Amino acid sequence: EFNCEMTIIPDSEGMFDTRMESGNLGDLVIFGSNGSDYQRAAKEGMLFDWHEDEILSEFGSYVEANMPYALNNNAMFNESFGADRTVYGFGHNVATSPEDHEAFFYTMDIRWDLYKELGYPEINNLDDLYNVFVDMKGISPTDENGGETYALSLWPDWDGNMVMYVKAFATCYWGYDEMGFGLYDVETGKYHDALEADGPYLKVLKFFNKLYQAGLIDPNSMTQTYNEMSEKVQAGGTFFSIFDYAGSALYNTEAHLEADKGMYPVVPADATPLCYGMNVLGGNRIWTIGANTEYPELVMAIINYLCTPEGYMTYWWGPKDLCWYYDEEGNTCFTELGEAAFKDRKGTMMPDEWGGGNFNDGTFQANNTTWTKDASNPDSNGETYNCENWKSRRIDAQYGVLQDWRDQTGCYNSQEYLDGKNHKVALATSYSESDKTDELKIIWEQVAKCLVSYSWQAIYAESDEAYDKIVAEMTAKCKEYDPNGECLKWCENEAAIRCALEDQVR
Repeated sequence: EFNCEMTIIPDSEGMFDTRMESGNLGDLVIFGSNGSDYQRAAKEGMLFDWHEDEILSEFGSYVEANMPYALNNNAMFNESFGADRTVYGFGHNVATSPEDHEAFFYTMDIRWDLYKELGYPEINNLDDLYNVFVDMKGISPTDENGGETYALSLWPDWDGNMVMYVKAFATCYWGYDEMGFGLYDVETGKYHDALEADGPYLKVLKFFNKLYQAGLIDPNSMTQTYNEMSEKVQAGGTFFSIFDYAGSALYNTEAHLEADKGMYPVVPADATPLCYGMNVLGGNRIWTIGANTEYPELVMAIINYLCTPEGYMTYWWGPKDLCWYYDEEGNTCFTELGEAAFKDRKGTMMPDEWGGGNFNDGTFQANNTTWTKDASNPDSNGETYNCENWKSRRIDAQYGVLQDWRDQTGCYNSQEYLDGKNHKVALATSYSESDKTDELKIIWEQVAKCLVSYSWQAIYAESDEAYDKIVAEMTAKCKEYDPNGECLKWCENEAAIRCALEDQVR
C-alpha cells in the first residue's frame, strides 16, 4: 500500500528510557497505556503534534473527520497532566458511534421448551410474566434431580450497596443503570433513589416478594453461593434468568438441546433492557508519532489507512477481493481463501503475488487497534467489522428447540433479537465515581448494610402486610443513619456529572 517496510522494536527492559535519552522514540510509537511513559513523552516534547504542518488534515483526513471525539479526548487528557492541550494521537478501540454497543448480557432467558408447551403466551408486562411462571411450575414442578423448581434462584455473593439481583432486574427490565444507592435513567439523567416510593428498586422488591409468596423464588437464595445456584440452573431448576451467563450459558448443554430443551430470550412488551455503549473517546492504548521522525506524513498516512473501513478490514481479514468482498446487497463475505485464513491464520498460505508465506506473517504485528472490532462498518450493509456477526456466515440450526425459537422470533440469535427490541444504551464516557469524605463513608456503610439486610427480609415476607412493614422499617432506619440525606445528595450530584458527560457524547 505504501511501498515501505516496518521494523518493529519491542519495549524490552530499559528500551523506553534508552530511546527517551537518545531523543528519538521512533516513527510510529504505540503506547500500551496512557500512564507514566506516555505522559512523560508528551510533557518532554517527544511526540509529534498532529496539528503541526497540518499533517492531520492533509494526511489523516479520515481520522480527523471520523474520530473527532477521540482526538479531542486526547487533547483534554494531555492538558489534565500538565502537557500542552494539543493532539498527540488517539486511544484504541474507538466506536463508530455512541449508539454502537457491546453485546447484551441482560437477555431475559426463559425455558423455551416450557414456553412452547404453554402455547407461546403473550408477555406484555410483569403480571403476564408472573402468570407464565405460575403456569410453568404447573407443568414442571421438579427438576432433573427431583428438587423443586422456581422462576428464579438468586445469590447474595455480589450484593453491594443494594441487593444485586434486585437492582440488576431493574436494569434488565427498565434499562436503569446502578448508581450509588439507586438507579440512573440513562436517557433522561434522572436519579431514582432505592427508597423512592414506587421507584424501580422497590417495584422489583415487591415483584420478588410476590414470586416468593407464590413459591416461585428459591428459598435458599439468601444463603447460597453463585456455584450452588448454577447447579440448580444446570439441572433445570429455574425457568428464567436476567443474565445470559446465569441462564442459557449454563442450561443449554448439548444433552438438553438434543432433547429439545433450551433457554432463549423472551422480552416482555413493556421492557427496555440495558446494554452498554462502546466508547467514541477511545481506550488507553495510544497511537502516536515520534517528534523526531523523518517521515511524519507517511506515518500519519499509515495510521489513517488503518482507520478507513478498507484498511481496518484488511487489518483483520486480509486484502479486499482476495480475502473478502461486499455482495450486491452490501453484506460482507469471505472468499474461500479468507474463510480458510479466519479458521487457520498460520496454516493458510498466501499467493506468490501477495508475497507468499502464511497469512499470519502478513498481518499487522504491532499490538493495537484503531476501531473496536464490534464497531459499525460504514462501507457495509449495517454490519460490523466482526465476522462472527456477518449475515453471510450464518449456519442452520442444529437443534429443533433453537429452530423453533428462530421460527417464532424471526431472529438468528439472541443479539439480533434484543437489538430489534426496545432497549436503552448506557453511553460510554469518561465518568468515574467521585471520592467520598471519611464521614460520608461511615454513613454509607451503615446505610448499605441496612438496605441489603432489610431488602432480603422484604423478599421473604410471608404476607403483603409483613412486606409493607419491613419496607417502612427499612426506610426509617436508613433515614436514622443518614438524617441529612447526605447519601442522596452525593448520588444526585454524581448523576448530574454523568449526565453532563453523556450530553457531550450525544
